[in-house]
Amino acid sequence: MLYWALLFFVVAVVAAVFGFGGIASASAGIAQVLFFIFLVLFVVTLIMRLARKA
Repeated sequence: MLYWALLFFVVAVVAAVFGFGGIASASAGIAQVLFFIFLVLFVVTLIMRLARKA
């Protein structure tokens, strides 16, 4: 999922460089959502792993 977030971020940067504001904004929004989903899943996984060891 982090791969997809980075991919949409790169698309957003490239679109911004070429002046496609709508595409850049949409890609940046998707990248941000995917990154936060990745972050939540990562934290949940860490908590589950620590709870399993205890």
